[in-house]
Amino acid sequence: MSDNALQLDAGEAANDEVKSGRVTIDQEIKGLEAVREALDDVFVRAVDMLFECHGRVIITGMGKSGHVARKIAATMASTGTPAHFVHPAEASHGDMGMIAKEDVIVMLSNSGETNELEDMIGYAKRFSIPLIGIVRRAESTLVDAADIPIILPDIAEASPTGAPTTSTIMMMAYGDALAMALLEKRGFTRDDFKVFHPGGRLGKGLLKVADLMHPAEQLPLVKAEELMKDVLLVMTSKSFGCAGVTDKEGQLIGVITDGDLRRHAESDFLRFKAEEVMTANPKVITEKALAAEALHDMNEFSITSLFVVNEKQQPVGLIHIHDCLRAGVV
Repeated sequence: MSDNALQLDAGEAANDEVKSGRVTIDQEIKGLEAVREALDDVFVRAVDMLFECHGRVIITGMGKSGHVARKIAATMASTGTPAHFVHPAEASHGDMGMIAKEDVIVMLSNSGETNELEDMIGYAKRFSIPLIGIVRRAESTLVDAADIPIILPDIAEASPTGAPTTSTIMMMAYGDALAMALLEKRGFTRDDFKVFHPGGRLGKGLLKVADLMHPAEQLPLVKAEELMKDVLLVMTSKSFGCAGVTDKEGQLIGVITDGDLRRHAESDFLRFKAEEVMTANPKVITEKALAAEALHDMNEFSITSLFVVNEKQQPVGLIHIHDCLRAGVV
């Protein structure tokens, strides 16, 4: 067989694989669209029940539904809704004690007839613990037992063997929709999210300038009329490689950097006033800005630090590029 024939066969095989992948995703998209259209008063009731929960949201499921349940629990826990996953089989062997009367159980099952869920259903009924069931089969034990049964659209699996594909995508999407509706209902903010993600990339991306800046007492500040010989002493003692120049009202009107010193190196600049050497109208930032914004500005303007100012343009802090890098801000 020629090289051209081999290349043709390989290309046809690759095209078949891409076609198969796209067919799979197309079917899952159908499921997502159906879930979106199916959100109704039952969804609102479920959100209200979870919002009014005084304990924790217990999310459970077996097999693939269990994997989805773990993800939904993690999403809720990180967005302001106390939640954790309880394995149904482990619950039957002692972990049922992890579920309290103030909790709400969210149970995921494709068929609604999963044997391992029976004990937890019985436990919920015995202690009057609210139960939300997310299931595909309308005629099922879970639907009959749930206080709020959520029946997902009957969209075929993307797998020709019936392996969970479309159904798990729909379950996950419904769980995300619940979590985000709860987030908005609680007024959960970016700052709240940062508290739950102090070590993650998302948390670092949400760090504020106020979290990293050097406070006012450490700032290298001089008055506009001060002589450069005194300015140099301030720059040396503060070790930031710069000095902020303020006017009589305490507003920042300029900065003096190593670059400014080099530009005046051939003159007797020690006798100059700070305002004669400074770069006027310097780049500044506010405390409430994201640290990522400060890093962006420093990179864009090729500077190593920014003075932080309040609404009166008075310096209240300083953030250095090394502060951002040490904190993992990118």
